[in-house]
Amino acid sequence: MGIFSFIKNAGAKVFGIGKTTEEENAEKSASLRNAVNDLGLVVTDLGIIVEDDAVTVSGEAADLATKEKVVLVVGNTDGVASVDDNMTVAEVEEIDEAAMAQFHTVVSGDTLGKIAKEYYGNPMKYPEIFEANKPMLSHPDKIYPGQVLRIPPLVD
Repeated sequence: MGIFSFIKNAGAKVFGIGKTTEEENAEKSASLRNAVNDLGLVVTDLGIIVEDDAVTVSGEAADLATKEKVVLVVGNTDGVASVDDNMTVAEVEEIDEAAMAQFHTVVSGDTLGKIAKEYYGNPMKYPEIFEANKPMLSHPDKIYPGQVLRIPPLVD
């Protein structure tokens, strides 16, 4: 999927503050792997390499949604400015561009309803966005500026 940019200081506090060293980068990598695993996202041979504020993820995701969610879990972490996605998807010959989700960066004043109206033309479709971002989101009202969300295509 490529390299994705995030707002470095807007995410979840997964790792501590300090001078970047190889040891600290290894600890950050382990913390991010734990965050992905704790959410139950299935990625075979998950690899996460942290170099300062850039993260590279690799492995084989169970499906396209899982792949996108892993990028968001890692990218929506305080201190991460970019994610280089080198993951593959199991049992997919070719990824259909129309099946891929769009990403939306939350701004002040956004709600899932407002975002649903923007992407789907109907604010009552906000549960689609909420479901697409589970388990990262625990409640539809718990979004914050700088957070990046998955906006999946609507399925009729």
